[in-house]
Amino acid sequence: MAGEEPNELNYVVETVLKKRKEKEDWAIKRRERLDAKKKRKGEYKSTIKRPEQFIKEYRDKELDFFRMRNRVKLRKISVEDVKSELLFVIRIRGKREMHPKSKKILNKLRLPHILSGVFLKATESNLKMLLMVEPFVTFGYPNLKSVKELIYKKGCGKIEKEIVPLTNNEVVEQALGQYGMICVEDIVHEIANVGPHFREANFFLQPFKLKCPEQRLSVSKRPFKIGGDTGNREDNINELISKFN
Repeated sequence: MAGEEPNELNYVVETVLKKRKEKEDWAIKRRERLDAKKKRKGEYKSTIKRPEQFIKEYRDKELDFFRMRNRVKLRKISVEDVKSELLFVIRIRGKREMHPKSKKILNKLRLPHILSGVFLKATESNLKMLLMVEPFVTFGYPNLKSVKELIYKKGCGKIEKEIVPLTNNEVVEQALGQYGMICVEDIVHEIANVGPHFREANFFLQPFKLKCPEQRLSVSKRPFKIGGDTGNREDNINELISKFN
């Protein structure tokens, strides 16, 4: 009302406000120091390994090499065994238990990280390498929809040692124009149909970095055909691509 006097605001001395601010800043810095200390402590603990861990890792690696050698001896795979000339390969596991030879093959396939994916042509040498690293990868026959979605959503190319996303057709024309590819759709066509310049288009594309799904893949070393997760999924790879893309 007009006759009422306004309530006076509580007065706080400036020095008190400064002290409050200093205490708040000190509390934040202390919390940051403690968090950093806990992190360093956790990292230090993780670097210390018991002898049993070294023995287990060594045995796992030797077992991986032994099984790899047996797979190559007992299971023969040829181009006639696959239904498509185009494969899409995803690395789904493998780190400590992996033999150095398995790691070398995965790097050759351009699959250095888990949940990275690449297109491959179904050749004798590629199929043999996939058989050797079968416990760490899954692959199948991507359809046109999967190829298009992968390239348009996650496609990146390499120009002069620099990785660039495929956001415009100029990037494609600069790198692959000499092979008759001047737009992203040309790359999709070349990859999907395994055209004469598949190798150039595929090596221009960088390995696809796939996302981890909300429900993690129950990674089993057993082949997909007998209820596991690894090896040839055939057309079922498209379902996995849509989940990871």
